[in-house]
Amino acid sequence: MAHSAQLSVPSPKSRRFVSRRRIAMMIPIALFSGAVFLFLMPFNSWGESPVPLDLSRRIHEIEVVAEFPHDPDAFTQGLLYAGDDTLYESTGLYRQSSVRKVALRTGKVEILEKMGDSYFGEGLTLLGERLYQVAWLTNRGFTYDIRNLTKVKPFKHYMKDGWGLATDGQVLFGSDGTSTLYRMAPRTMKVTDKHTVRYNGREVRFLNELEYVNNEVWANVWQSDCIARISPKDGSLLGWILLPNLRQGLLKSGHQSIDVLNGIAWDSDKQRLFVTGKLWPKMYQIKLKPASEKSEKLIAQQCLV
Repeated sequence: MAHSAQLSVPSPKSRRFVSRRRIAMMIPIALFSGAVFLFLMPFNSWGESPVPLDLSRRIHEIEVVAEFPHDPDAFTQGLLYAGDDTLYESTGLYRQSSVRKVALRTGKVEILEKMGDSYFGEGLTLLGERLYQVAWLTNRGFTYDIRNLTKVKPFKHYMKDGWGLATDGQVLFGSDGTSTLYRMAPRTMKVTDKHTVRYNGREVRFLNELEYVNNEVWANVWQSDCIARISPKDGSLLGWILLPNLRQGLLKSGHQSIDVLNGIAWDSDKQRLFVTGKLWPKMYQIKLKPASEKSEKLIAQQCLV
């Protein structure tokens, strides 16, 4: 004789106990899954995601994103970012000029190649595996092996003087302290094109340290707190970046021996922008913001020296 099956229906109290036990079991699993997901995420996602530069405005001011140590004895003349939080820097002054590899986060000089005492180091750029450096008051320059900074060979350039260098990965751009932006062939250093940079009809003189940023050439204007944004195609002035608060902040904090703003480094992968100055104890990561109307009216006074 077959026994009839009777279904056992859980009481409301037992159903609540089962639900709570299931939830308690699921919490550690969810936490573990979340931890694994975070561990496997790309490192960049832990910090801020790269935000492309908004260059739609002609005039920008800046905000400081981060500060890093910088050798206060470095008379910065050329600066570039080479990946992996590594910078290369050219310093000036007779008997003190050098090319150096620098750790961004600590400011530590990891490798230093001193120039001859008769040279005053100026602009620096990186093309392939070679660093190119020019010197002040001469048409001589030097190339270095990026791995150990050993000198590869000297070169002759055809600018009136050596101030700034930058590259788009194919050609070199140069400045000589005038309002001229040069385009040069890397193999011969011959000038293939040059343009005079003007703002409202006036020449923008003292173009100094250069950096290639998002299809533009950016130039420190010597003795000012301004960076000029220049078209590499025709030398037209695309805009200004105003940075007076950096130097003024250092002076107010007691750093009276600093010199002018000089040094632009661009991290194209993470869209990070770094600046410093001659004898500055800090390197700054900055971002751009639209300038105030008051600042726009003072461009000629601030930037045309």
